[in-house]
Amino acid sequence: MRPTWARLINKPSFPPPKTKWFHLRSNPRVRQFGDFGWYLFVIASWLPVVVMANDHFFELTRINGPSMYPFLNPDKDRSLTRDWVWTWKYNAQTKLARGMVVIFWSPFNPETRVIKRVVGLEGDIIRTKPPYPVATVQVPPGHVWVEGDGDVTQDSNTYGPIATGLIIGKVTHIVWPLHRVGRVKWEEYAGKIRHSRP
Repeated sequence: MRPTWARLINKPSFPPPKTKWFHLRSNPRVRQFGDFGWYLFVIASWLPVVVMANDHFFELTRINGPSMYPFLNPDKDRSLTRDWVWTWKYNAQTKLARGMVVIFWSPFNPETRVIKRVVGLEGDIIRTKPPYPVATVQVPPGHVWVEGDGDVTQDSNTYGPIATGLIIGKVTHIVWPLHRVGRVKWEEYAGKIRHSRP
């Protein structure tokens, strides 16, 4: 009688179930293009999904300029490294809160994207800064007041409240450089914002 281990070694193994991708790759029409053609096909088939996700759900955004200094690009004077942030785009115009960092289309140049902090929501009375022509302003319905953290910035004090429809994303995380990776804690800034209700 054969020992148990010998019977287990010679026990026939069942092949794993073949997937649809296996059958597709085994197709003679696909195989004639070789491995390069197969990988090219896989990339091409996923490209629309990636583009759709980038347009409607999320995006990696490189931050240029000093308008959000020192919150973003704090090393701008010491290196050429720029911050990369994770931008959430799905329903970006809803559930806005004071302190959030948002990306929107510039009212001055509709082809340029701008990053600022939400300072006032509709109905808030904002104490403005120069060059805005009046000392206080009430944010109208469907608009928010945005300002940069830095001194060198063009924001709502230049072009007034912006329509929420211009907002295309909320900045949720810093993903580069590595020593600054983490969630954007915008709640910490909400209490420092100067505003009042009517």
